[in-house]
Amino acid sequence: MERNRWERLQALFHAASGMEATERGVFLRKACGEDAELLDDILAMIEEDRATSGLLDGRVEGLAARVLGEAVKEGQKVGPYRIERVLGEGGMGTVFLASRADLASVAAIKVLRDAWISPARRKRFAEEQRVLAQLNHPGIARLMDADTLADGTPYFVMEYVDGVPMDRYFAGGGRPIEERLRLFREVCEAVRYAHQHAVVHRDLKPSNILVDSRGAVKLLDFGIAKQAGEYEVAADLTRTGLRLLTPAYASPEQLRGERAGVQSDVYSLGVILYELLTGRLPFDMSKGSPVEALRKVSEREPVRPSLVARRVREKEGTGATDGAAWADLDVLCLKAVHKDLTQRYASVEALMRDVDHYLRREPLEARPDTLGYRLSKFVRRRRAEVAAAAVVAMTLAAMAGLFLVRLAGERNAALAEAARTQRVQRFMLNLFQGGDETAGPSKDLTVAMLVDRGSREARILDKDPAVQGELYQTLGGIYQKLGNLEKADILLRESLERRKSGRPAGRLETLVALGLLRVDQAKLDEAEKLVREALDGSRRELPPGHPVTALATDALGRVLEEKGDYEAAIPVLEEAVRLRSAPAVSRADLAASLYELSNAHFYAGHYAEAEELNQRVLSMNRELYGNQHPRVADCLVNLGAIQHDKGHYREAESYHRQALAITRAFYGEDHHRTASGMTMVARALVFQQRTGEAVEMLRQALAIQERVFGAVHPRVASALNELGNSAIRLKRYDEAKAAFRRVISIYREVYGGRHNLLGTGTSNLGSAHLAAGEYAEAERFFREAIAMFEQTQGPDHVNTGIARVKLGRTLLRQRKYTEAEVSTQTGYQILIQQVNPSASWLQSARADIAEIQAALGKAAR
Repeated sequence: MERNRWERLQALFHAASGMEATERGVFLRKACGEDAELLDDILAMIEEDRATSGLLDGRVEGLAARVLGEAVKEGQKVGPYRIERVLGEGGMGTVFLASRADLASVAAIKVLRDAWISPARRKRFAEEQRVLAQLNHPGIARLMDADTLADGTPYFVMEYVDGVPMDRYFAGGGRPIEERLRLFREVCEAVRYAHQHAVVHRDLKPSNILVDSRGAVKLLDFGIAKQAGEYEVAADLTRTGLRLLTPAYASPEQLRGERAGVQSDVYSLGVILYELLTGRLPFDMSKGSPVEALRKVSEREPVRPSLVARRVREKEGTGATDGAAWADLDVLCLKAVHKDLTQRYASVEALMRDVDHYLRREPLEARPDTLGYRLSKFVRRRRAEVAAAAVVAMTLAAMAGLFLVRLAGERNAALAEAARTQRVQRFMLNLFQGGDETAGPSKDLTVAMLVDRGSREARILDKDPAVQGELYQTLGGIYQKLGNLEKADILLRESLERRKSGRPAGRLETLVALGLLRVDQAKLDEAEKLVREALDGSRRELPPGHPVTALATDALGRVLEEKGDYEAAIPVLEEAVRLRSAPAVSRADLAASLYELSNAHFYAGHYAEAEELNQRVLSMNRELYGNQHPRVADCLVNLGAIQHDKGHYREAESYHRQALAITRAFYGEDHHRTASGMTMVARALVFQQRTGEAVEMLRQALAIQERVFGAVHPRVASALNELGNSAIRLKRYDEAKAAFRRVISIYREVYGGRHNLLGTGTSNLGSAHLAAGEYAEAERFFREAIAMFEQTQGPDHVNTGIARVKLGRTLLRQRKYTEAEVSTQTGYQILIQQVNPSASWLQSARADIAEIQAALGKAAR
């Protein structure tokens, strides 16, 4: 990088890093002009500065590495070992061959490069080390030692494997199929062992499997492996600067960002087996149109291995293999790489059994897809085309005349669509090949790289603003899901600009997307304005019942719910449910609107309606997505919150822990949704007097939320609120008061002066003063909280009842017995109708009423 450009990058980084996200985006677009690479580099620096406690990470790490040099050099001593040479480099670190003179042995030492720069990479490195420490299998390179260099750089020592990658070992096709299968079975045995120890590899490929001189296999590189609980884990959507997966060997669910369990490793093993048998990948991503390659991966089935092998044999002039034997191999291989999880081998053990059956000439347990199954999948995948074909078949004669009249128009439309398709193909070509038309797409291309590259390469479509705008919205939505709100904001604004002159539906859809982004950014007034503009436009410009109208209606309900106007949100969301109950609307969209409606009922205090709706949505989401999906976790969180408000704290904890396990597996440890789940679990722990467990969890959650959203955001306030409650129980009253004052400040800045969450923070601040014996201050805050709850949630809401009980206790401590009795009795009557009779607030109210009545009786005597 030129010195002047580096200095300019630094100057813009320091100028922009102190700005708000929206202001920053405008500033950077103007400052960078057409220099897209400069803009991307600055955004990467800002993102890494926010995402880690180190100085540099991600792309910036490469710049720093040039200056810092290597932590380890040839000839250097690392513990008792002497570094001999570099064996290889990966995303996480450098692997060296090292010798130990006293034992006359060699080992492989993996060193984390530039460890001080990135806490996130340190954590991933430590996770790999922990995974290896629990695995002791002859087919897995074992961990021998671990330590740090003098400068704190971590490293670990592994068994050195003097071998070659599995695909190179079998290159040339000279080895019998039986030998390939026996060695493949050894790989499966090692993977099965890892699964039995709750570890999913997630990046199985030939380069991670070495075959030594004895013909034994060793499984390497657990750098993105995950502890899998009940053997299931989901792919992290992103970890900045970390290589996540290799798409050529990744399962469809991994590429979609869905859960990655043992069946994902089964799929990767199936790809490896396919390659071992044929010398080719199931989907050729090295030539041809990337658009076609993507279509193959997402929709088509791979060519039968027997056909691929036959073509290779014919080309190379090698001998034939028994056709009946290949028929079984086809079934075995295609079942392992099946797109449908329900049709894929359920475990590595099941795959191994069929390998054994084949080797023993026994019938396989697997069966080929039936015609009925294939036909049903085709119809589901091409529902619109099949329906259209049926209509055409029945009405072809009647349509002939009309077809001739409209032929010229259809031809012109087809030519325009062909030109558009060519532009999209060029975009996808650059996306997968990085602009190098001769190279072909890399097997090691990562999802994170694709998204970043896509946002740059979309610029080649500037002659088709409609397509470009749609791509910008899609990429912006992905960035939003990854928690990168700044890049999402820039791309969604670009999308809106491109779609202004296009179809109304596209423009209005982007307005909704921008509005929902503003919700994540805690800019609720702007969110409401954007969503209302979209809804008004859809009603004015689109046909009745249009999907965008339903989308905008649902979004408006969500915004009103976020603003705390639950009674206004409920009818809006009921309208969204009505629109999405139409036969043509997907059940996923209907479930999403029902979920938001259940939220609004919960916050309005309608617990029966909320619980019934949540159970319904939970059932729908499990049917749609399976048991390990974030939408399932969302429902579990809501059910936990309902149980918590009812005073069933153990049940609440159970729901929240189930949700947290799903969220943590899907998004990873450092995602803001994981932090929100930790906050909910900790809240249940606090109310069970398990404060010590809660505090550490809350501190982790707060750190994540502040890193992702900054200092002012409702999710930050949520973690702070529970930390304040914990501090009260630990008798750290000043600490509690400081936390609640910050909570109130955040909520006031985000929501204004009227919101039930502002009432929660105020009530909790009163609790801190009450616990500290500062009764006058406590009374003032409780009265403010009651007024807020009555305005936002109603006089009979649980929160109102709790605040009245708190006020009653404060008045009791001030010996204002008559007022105390009225407040406590009122709160008690509210709570007894809605919460568990053994709930702590009811017990507290009963005790206070008894004490008040005793005091009043004594005074009367």
